[in-house]
Amino acid sequence: MDIDAFSTVNRADWDRLDQLAARRRLNGVEADELLRLYQRTSTHLSMVRSVEPEGALSAALSMRLSRARTRLTGARSNFAEDLGTFFAFSLPAAFYRVRWLTVACMAVFILVGWLSAAWVVNTPGALAAMGTDSEIRRYLEDDFINYYSENPAASFAGQVWTNNAWIALQCVAFGITGIFVPYVLLVNAVGVGQSAGLFAAYDRLDVFFSYILPHGLMELTAVFIAAAAGLRIFWAWVAPGRRRRLDALAAEGRSLMTVGLGLVLVLFVSGLVEGFVTPSSLPVGVKIGIGAAVLAAYWAYTLILGRRAWRAGHRGDLYVRDAGDQVRTA
Repeated sequence: MDIDAFSTVNRADWDRLDQLAARRRLNGVEADELLRLYQRTSTHLSMVRSVEPEGALSAALSMRLSRARTRLTGARSNFAEDLGTFFAFSLPAAFYRVRWLTVACMAVFILVGWLSAAWVVNTPGALAAMGTDSEIRRYLEDDFINYYSENPAASFAGQVWTNNAWIALQCVAFGITGIFVPYVLLVNAVGVGQSAGLFAAYDRLDVFFSYILPHGLMELTAVFIAAAAGLRIFWAWVAPGRRRRLDALAAEGRSLMTVGLGLVLVLFVSGLVEGFVTPSSLPVGVKIGIGAAVLAAYWAYTLILGRRAWRAGHRGDLYVRDAGDQVRTA
């Protein structure tokens, strides 16, 4: 077959296919013509591939057919629409699902942290085991405070954000083990409690809270949210209910990884507060107020939009067309 002659004979049909595929609106006659030209061009592509499967004409016809196919069938979804749906429905619904478990994780964290602080303050020899008096004073008066300002604010905020986002995603991803989440909560609670105990023992607890609360209100809440999501995934594995175990695990995993993605954004805001607000010269009340406002915004987003999305039937999962069908079981 002479490719040049073949192109000359059929060029008009191909150009007409492009014209119809580019139109925003088609009437009935034009839609029928587009379908006929699509089928005809598909046949042409098969003929060309039998002669020059890797040729320029073959690639050009494939592109033409791809545009026409999109015009006939429509795109699967619109990116802007999907993004709006994610933030307006999927993400708040996923946060709303784990609200009570988030509060439970917070309560356990506070209890363990308080017990750790009380142990440091009230146990003879505990302070000595943590360092000499000069070492502890250097930590309280210099190291703890300088940690928030020894690096440029933007660099520090980025470092904190990536580190915390990685921990949050790990909690969600490894929650299925049933061990990782309690371990992360325990280690962090003990560490925060011991630091608080050191400051309390030297009567400087006000300094501790002035540097922890501005960013810690949202940062620690994000850890509790991630822990709650991980525990939900683990529980779906243990007690799947009326679903098959793998179906329950897949559904919970898809839904609650939405939480992990959302926490990346939440922790970005928390990182900005830690990098720019915590070490700033603003009054302590103002810094804590900013942190409290960020936390209040999260809970308003979760409880108001989340409840609305939940009542509308959203659970944070993918749509059926993306998640795939499930086998019916008795």
